[in-house]
Amino acid sequence: MILILKKINAWLHLWLGLASGIVVVIVALTGCILVFEQELKPLIQPWQNAKRPAGAAYLPPSAIYRSMKTVFPDKKVSSIWYYGHERTAKVTIDADSLVYVNPYTAEVAGIVDHEDFFHFILDGHVGLWIEGEVGHQIVSWATLIFFVLLITGLILWWPRKWNRSNRDKSFKIKWKARFKRLNYDLHNVLGFYALIVALIMTITGLVMGFAWFNKGVYWLTSGGGSPAPYQRGVSDTTQMAPQNRLVNVDRAFKMGMEELGVYNKDAIIISFPSKPADAIYVCTDMDKGAWRDIYLDQYTLRELPSTGVQIDQLGFADWLRRTNYALHVGAIGNLPTKIIYFIASLICASLPITGFYIWWGRQGFGLRKKNKPVPRTIAIRHEV
Repeated sequence: MILILKKINAWLHLWLGLASGIVVVIVALTGCILVFEQELKPLIQPWQNAKRPAGAAYLPPSAIYRSMKTVFPDKKVSSIWYYGHERTAKVTIDADSLVYVNPYTAEVAGIVDHEDFFHFILDGHVGLWIEGEVGHQIVSWATLIFFVLLITGLILWWPRKWNRSNRDKSFKIKWKARFKRLNYDLHNVLGFYALIVALIMTITGLVMGFAWFNKGVYWLTSGGGSPAPYQRGVSDTTQMAPQNRLVNVDRAFKMGMEELGVYNKDAIIISFPSKPADAIYVCTDMDKGAWRDIYLDQYTLRELPSTGVQIDQLGFADWLRRTNYALHVGAIGNLPTKIIYFIASLICASLPITGFYIWWGRQGFGLRKKNKPVPRTIAIRHEV
């Protein structure tokens, strides 16, 4: 029975790997780039940098809003993203381009196409550059297959006996061996070392890819509970509106920087309500890949029920839900974990390639090495 199960496990590992290999390579390689997206952008996109005058504070949202309306009088300004000091702020306007402004002077630093290099890489990572939902579904199902491959791979890796010879084969790469053996070690050994991080990336990817998986993880981690239903933040339209709506946006901005935010107070997103019932959206605590969504009544600046709870006040299931993205991209521990994730993602990209070569050498559709024919002269001598 055990032998049959091992054969089934090996069969699944082989054919599921062949079926999903190309997708896994693309997703893993694009993931390697996206891990360092925030670190690379200021280096290769000069419009993302802004020199800070000594001790200068950010301009309030109203000042940047008025500047944008002067430059783009016919465009709707929706929000401002202050990335931090020494970085330009991103202004969301009703257009296909992104506008970056100096947060200390309100001068436009750059107007760039939304479809930049990193957006192109992201499209490949989440959808294989296929329009519509088809690409997302392919990636999601390939991720689920890769999860099965990690489990079946661990079973195949597990030594029959824990003697010294098997431990060396399982934990060490024989760098001086022939290429066939070296390739096997790169697949077997590196796959094991990347297993834990690969499982985290895969599970968090499945949480984003499948609603049923998302609910299942929450149910397991909460002991059978369900996440609280979403509540839309709505302002009380019976209140008296201020003569200048931007005044309360500036106040909300100051509250977010000084009172509401706890972690990384230099980064914040603030929105401009366009309708009487709209709330002022404030995104704070953008630290280690997580953030807190706050919705304030645009008239009274009262926190609305849709406001997210501070992360250190969440139960485990809700904390896991809030930090799922950070766990997926390796931002949970900042640069050290990003480096670990980059290496693990690179290994994941190599696994289908090294695995394919192992299969090609063993199966190869008749490409096995055939026995060399006996030379005719030798055969005649043998008959004599």
